[in-house]
Amino acid sequence: MTDPHPTVGLDDVVHQRTRLGVLALLNSGVTLEFGALRDTLHLTDGNLNRHLKVLTDAGLVSTERRGAGRPKTWVAITEAGRAALAAELTALRAVIAAAEPQR
Repeated sequence: MTDPHPTVGLDDVVHQRTRLGVLALLNSGVTLEFGALRDTLHLTDGNLNRHLKVLTDAGLVSTERRGAGRPKTWVAITEAGRAALAAELTALRAVIAAAEPQR
């Protein structure tokens, strides 16, 4: 039996472009307001909401409503989110290495 291709190590929850972007933005330790995430990633409210639900359900980010009057939603990465992002980056590096021409 041959070793599996490195793409087998990619996590479907994390690997999706928008979710990967959210985790990458939050990984520096900042908590970002929903609108800032939306605008930075060029998304609609509904699209970002859908992806945040997937990430929240997987335990990779947390959300909190803050503020008086019109509260805003703030998003932070969890420790599980940091670990999932690190694993995804490791898998991506392996995919890149496997794609390099053999000399």
